[in-house]
Amino acid sequence: MMSSKQGKSGASRRDVLAGLSAGTALLAMPWVARAQGETIRIGFPTPLTGPFAAEAKDQVKSAELAVKLVNDKGGIAGRKVELLVRDDKLNAGEAATRTLELIEKDKVHAVVGALSSAVQLAVNEVTRARGVIYVSISQSDTINEVKDFSRFTFHEALNPHMTTAAVAKHTFKQGTKVAYLVADYAYGHEMLRGFKRAEAALGATGVGEILHPFGAADYSTFMPRLRSMRPDILCICNFGRDQANAIKQAVDFGMKQQMQIVVPVLLHNQRLAIGPEAFEGVIGGANYYWGLEEAIPSAKAFNDAFRAANGGAVPTDYGAYGFTGVYSLLLAMEKAGGTDTDKVIAALEELQYDIAKGPQHYRKCDHQSVQSVLVLESKKKADMGSEADFFRVVATEPASESILRSCSELGLPA
Repeated sequence: MMSSKQGKSGASRRDVLAGLSAGTALLAMPWVARAQGETIRIGFPTPLTGPFAAEAKDQVKSAELAVKLVNDKGGIAGRKVELLVRDDKLNAGEAATRTLELIEKDKVHAVVGALSSAVQLAVNEVTRARGVIYVSISQSDTINEVKDFSRFTFHEALNPHMTTAAVAKHTFKQGTKVAYLVADYAYGHEMLRGFKRAEAALGATGVGEILHPFGAADYSTFMPRLRSMRPDILCICNFGRDQANAIKQAVDFGMKQQMQIVVPVLLHNQRLAIGPEAFEGVIGGANYYWGLEEAIPSAKAFNDAFRAANGGAVPTDYGAYGFTGVYSLLLAMEKAGGTDTDKVIAALEELQYDIAKGPQHYRKCDHQSVQSVLVLESKKKADMGSEADFFRVVATEPASESILRSCSELGLPA
């Protein structure tokens, strides 16, 4: 997005250059050179404190890597890129405040980030009201629907519809009985809705659902009720520490011996936090797994760059969103030749990119990133080839607009 100062500079430059050579004009007007060399600022709100902090910090590392790779190549049209990270504290009001500051005080050219369904909607409300491009990197179905979508809104993350459809396809069968333990906020509700939709299509049967509060530490009162439903599959629809706590307590109650545990998103950091035993055999979806490097050149390149910048560590699933979200935006800016909002939006809508996991593109009607969905199974310790070899890829649903809800269902023109 061009600031008002840049806009005025463009008009004045045309007037003054009318009878002057380019070199003379630049010498006479050093502010033109400054405008051309102005740093491109990308705002990055994310919950550095709170129960999603591990995933948020990984997103920052990957976003910083994207900026570094672009700057190492000379930036965008000779302009360096700067990432402005702000802690949204996993709070919608805080996120809106920080985003407003990034736009009005820090004069960012675009915003990427947020790690919660509700928080990203708050960020999106601020950015679309001020005509600033926002690339969301957290799962949400709502952000693509007509009520919240805008021409400035892009969604680089998977969405719950895509994720649950892929996971259900490889776990639900005709006659399968499914029980649900669901976090009582937008993420849990949207994942439940996606699973129920897939359940109906696949001939599975829901036998009950229990809502739990966000940030619950004790799930002991839920386990006997879930067991009494006698399901074949227990779907645990929550995120961050909630996922680790719920899975560990389900295992402690012996649930794994009686049913398959399935999650919509199988989280690297939560598997790391509580070890292989509790997670063994759990199946879930993912946007990214570092093991893709064995088959996908862009994953190998991303992993190698991340290792070099982070002491040999590998990128995580939600961390990778920080890279793909920022890098796809910067590729569009490069194509647009700068930060003009209309040109960058047009470039994003036409962008075909393969920067970490294979081909991706933004669907024009809703700006959802069309991409593959992984289905993973957590390995037992004996099968791990390295300390970070957590998961086996059960299946890969290829990138296709056919796995998205239709534009008309979202309330948008095709």
